[in-house]
Amino acid sequence: MQVVREKDVCWEYAEKLDGNKVKCKFCLRILNGGISRLKHHLSRLPSKGVNPCSKVRDDVTDKVLAILASKDDCKEVPLTKKRKREEPRSPVSRSLVTLETSSPVAKIFPNVTQNTSSHVSDQENAERSIALFFFENKLDFSAARSPSYQLMIDSIAKCGKGFNGPTPGTLKTNWLEIIKSEVSIQSKEIEKEWSTTGCTIIVETWTDNKSRALINFLISSPSSTFFHKSVDASSYFKNTKFLADLFDSVIQDFGPENIVQIILDNTLNCTSIVNHILQTYGTIFVSPCASQCLNAILKEFSKIDWVNRCIMQAQMISKFIYNNSSLVEMMKKFTVGEEIIKTGITKYVSHFLSLQSILKQRSRLKHMFNSPEFTNNPCYSNKPQSMPCIGIIDDNEFWRQVEECVAVSDPFLKVMREVSGGKPAVGSIYELMTKAKESIRTYYIMDDIKCKIFFDIVDQKWQSHLHSPLHSAAAFLNPGIQYNPEIKFLGSIKEDFFRVLEKLLPTPELRRDITNQILLFTRATGMFGCNLAKEAIDAVSPGIWWEQYGDSAPTLQRVAMRILSQVCSTSPFERHWSMFQQIHSDKRNKINKETLNDIAYVHYNLKLASSKGSKSTDIDPIQLEDIDMTSQWVEETENPSPTQWLDRFGSALDGNDLNTRQFSNSIFGPNDHLFNL
Repeated sequence: MQVVREKDVCWEYAEKLDGNKVKCKFCLRILNGGISRLKHHLSRLPSKGVNPCSKVRDDVTDKVLAILASKDDCKEVPLTKKRKREEPRSPVSRSLVTLETSSPVAKIFPNVTQNTSSHVSDQENAERSIALFFFENKLDFSAARSPSYQLMIDSIAKCGKGFNGPTPGTLKTNWLEIIKSEVSIQSKEIEKEWSTTGCTIIVETWTDNKSRALINFLISSPSSTFFHKSVDASSYFKNTKFLADLFDSVIQDFGPENIVQIILDNTLNCTSIVNHILQTYGTIFVSPCASQCLNAILKEFSKIDWVNRCIMQAQMISKFIYNNSSLVEMMKKFTVGEEIIKTGITKYVSHFLSLQSILKQRSRLKHMFNSPEFTNNPCYSNKPQSMPCIGIIDDNEFWRQVEECVAVSDPFLKVMREVSGGKPAVGSIYELMTKAKESIRTYYIMDDIKCKIFFDIVDQKWQSHLHSPLHSAAAFLNPGIQYNPEIKFLGSIKEDFFRVLEKLLPTPELRRDITNQILLFTRATGMFGCNLAKEAIDAVSPGIWWEQYGDSAPTLQRVAMRILSQVCSTSPFERHWSMFQQIHSDKRNKINKETLNDIAYVHYNLKLASSKGSKSTDIDPIQLEDIDMTSQWVEETENPSPTQWLDRFGSALDGNDLNTRQFSNSIFGPNDHLFNL
């Protein structure tokens, strides 16, 4: 019996591949499951295991929605059995949203009539309305986690029945201006602490294959991190003179006397710009991003042959499970609802977090693959991927290598957690990296060859990307390190500490009595040695410790508070660079650009404030809440397109940069316009 695949109109949007695979002509993604799975992909509606297409045209989406809504067009049926069936007509009724009876949305979402509403709770009606709002406007579901989401619902509930929301014009003018003003006031309050703690300028860069380059400038201090502005540097990205002028203007915006360091990513970390800053501003340091360096280390780890093989074998298991919805349900039954993979802030963090997770579920995965529920079901056991996965699951050598990967990578993931949480970590990065290296030495105490392989990777990346005199000075001034008898590296960082002091205290007048003050600190004399000071070392941050107990060494106290109050990485949450692309689009007039600039300023700073306010011990700063269903751990494709927000980089770059992101269309399609501007 012949199946009429060619007659389905959706085939014009896909390319038939071998097996039961199709390739979307819009986003070029390869999907398992044939034309039915493609329809859900093009419809952009939530569906089990199917990611919405980010590049499909709106008219195609509407057409596919209509097909899915109709009862006789949604399946591929044999030609001899295909019949036309008339859809029963129902009277037009008043719904929560005004929909025409011919609308595809009206067919998919049943109308809520006055008669049926009495049988549905107010809670369900409210949730339906919110769901329709999300689906109609293609909102990211993670918006429901936003603190302002529940705040909005509570505020509307207090207004009672009949509340009318603000119009688009009111949102774009009145409320945008009001909230922007409130955000600006908050930033001005933060500036008051800069005279004591100093601040860090964070530079984030985005590039693409079309020679476009956007630069974002943020300012960070102990209380908060604020977004300053976004600049289109496409026309002069390689022009040192223009970039130098740009950095000069940003430094003057905040005052050179307030700035302790500038964190640059690899794209802008060119010698000419660094030299310009160091020569022009004698007291400002230029530092690399610590998270970027750690990601580069994990990347090199993953390139080692046996590590790469271990990752690929683990991915074979996860792809087999996550590309079958019923198998996912079985897996969660055996793992008690837990996922077996994790999505991190970079592809390489995802690799090692997922290996940790799979190792944790080892016994449960073995139980599942050997259970009658799996072996007696031909839908699972007869698939080509089944036997290789079973072989991997039963291979003790595979699990030994997973254990080894986890043991080597986990210390560096812990360091990344410490430096990616948005807190001042410059005083601990040196010690953390030293401990991470020692953990490798301890693990490979009987294997000098492997120990040297990993040591060489860490040393090369640390020396070329991360090590900074400022990090050494911060470690020397950290009381938790200075007064720890087990620390052996104080002598090796003392010279860097003196160099930093000379830079921050450039004249003999400023350095008067500094030697005596250093002796008071290193010998724990006076207030430095009191019981309260000793007890507070592990209870407060090093910067606060110096503020409370450093009065007997006032000059050194001021230097220590400024150094130890700095971050050493960029902020950890996801950016949607599509917004900044629209801001700098040549097609936009001046009014639209000003509005988009204001929206970006408010949006970015609200996200930063939310990230700062929601800090919890349960939140992992290097792990995303949702699994990336297009990652190499899930999607079976010859052309993987991972969407982790720290991995977007042009091919001309070295690939180690966590801060240079390519968010091609992000969650928005090419025809979408943010806020209808």
